[in-house]
Amino acid sequence: MGRAARIALIVSAALASVAFLALAAWQVQRLGWKLDLMARVEARLKAEPVAPPPPGAAVTKDDEYRRLWLHGSFEPREVLVQATTELGGGHWVLAPLRLDDGSTVLVNRGFVPPEQRAPAQHAAPSGPVALIGLLRLTETGGGPLRANVPAEGRWYSRDVAGIVAQLALAGPVAPYFVDEAADAAQPQRWPRPGLTVVRFTNNHAVYAATWLALAAMAAAAAGYLVREERRRVPA
Repeated sequence: MGRAARIALIVSAALASVAFLALAAWQVQRLGWKLDLMARVEARLKAEPVAPPPPGAAVTKDDEYRRLWLHGSFEPREVLVQATTELGGGHWVLAPLRLDDGSTVLVNRGFVPPEQRAPAQHAAPSGPVALIGLLRLTETGGGPLRANVPAEGRWYSRDVAGIVAQLALAGPVAPYFVDEAADAAQPQRWPRPGLTVVRFTNNHAVYAATWLALAAMAAAAAGYLVREERRRVPA
């Protein structure tokens, strides 16, 4: 190997070490962001329920998992979205709730197994209802490998805009949906609410340690190559 190639190898090892350090620093930043997010979500889950955002209000990730208090009447229509939960495979039941101000919000009333999917087996209550639930952001497109097919009634994600179009809902409709909270008065009812999974992967500390180890290895390799190059150079 010529001297120019050896110098290039030293420079490459040094640059790799710097790049790995930058990636480790980025993962440390991500760790701080994730811990802050988890703390904020935990605070929302423990907070008192509030009124839903007014029609037309912007809704962002900062609003997700906020506890809402809703009062209105369910309309006699629904969409079933395929789901897998701790109770097994089945469907989420999404139904439009007409609020007292005339706007509508889609409510995920909960999970039903295949044998409970017929509307007559899980009909929404008639008349005014009051419920508490978690604000959830729309899930566009479908599942990881399957797209929603509204024309055939096949839904794999809770796509608010698509479901609103499918149900032909009139008037202002919220751009989010609400996961209904567990019903303490009817813990075994269908649909079964309260199955929202609030879980965040947090591997940033492991990733940061990995990048730091690689940075140290690259720096050690660069140091070794520099020493070897100095031995080659005549005194």
